[in-house]
Amino acid sequence: MNEIRPGQSIELLKELHILTRDGQMNQDSRRKLKQVYHLCQFIEPLLSAVGDDVTLVDHGAGKSYLGFILYDLFMKNQKGKKHVYGIETRDELVLKSKELAEKLKFPYMSFLNLSVEDSTHSDLLPARIDIVTALHACNTATDDAIAFALKKNASHIVLVPCCQAELATVLRRNKGRDLGRTALSEIWRHPIHTREFGSHLTNVLRCLQLEAHGYQVTVTELVGWEHSMKNELIVASFKDMPRKKATERLNQVLSELGLEEMRERFFTEP
Repeated sequence: MNEIRPGQSIELLKELHILTRDGQMNQDSRRKLKQVYHLCQFIEPLLSAVGDDVTLVDHGAGKSYLGFILYDLFMKNQKGKKHVYGIETRDELVLKSKELAEKLKFPYMSFLNLSVEDSTHSDLLPARIDIVTALHACNTATDDAIAFALKKNASHIVLVPCCQAELATVLRRNKGRDLGRTALSEIWRHPIHTREFGSHLTNVLRCLQLEAHGYQVTVTELVGWEHSMKNELIVASFKDMPRKKATERLNQVLSELGLEEMRERFFTEP
């Protein structure tokens, strides 16, 4: 039980099936809890930086492990207005999360059956959101979460990207042309390199996009490699940073790698 944080609701951990009914924890549950706690270490200072009133949206919430644990540890007994929104497309998970929040008497948690893209235009969410998280939102859902955060003028954005295939598809489609155009195409000539380079480059472009919107961006590791190969953590905080250089670099990377058709996804006016 020493893995559990002080003040953590044991009832919540049982309802999330992290603990068994008799309070035990298996190896898989221990791994899952360690991952969520590790992410919480990065989010807690952001909650404090926002102030007493905090609105947080968790995209691709799934069973809402992150939202529930954040609310339980850092929001339920704190002063000010706190609200957590979980966005999830699977209706059965949304329903279960609603029932659990009611059972635990967590009144300032809401769960919406929406895609990340649809949530950007939904009137069920406030016009301004303080913190946006997207943990393992697959493929372009991470980009949709970034678009959501930018529209909502989020102060902080926390991303753990997953399964980025779109850019690799473009690299693969243009490979024949680019092999004769630039020696850089050797980086993604082999199929396995195309996939890995496409994944890496997608996150590079996301960071440049955020910097081009005035965010200060840090990239670090979420958990050890023994837990997940998708463990890149991107944390962006709006600091009204200079935008020009990041915008120029973003456009230059797209041009030099023959990815002009991706400009609409990543391009940002300074």
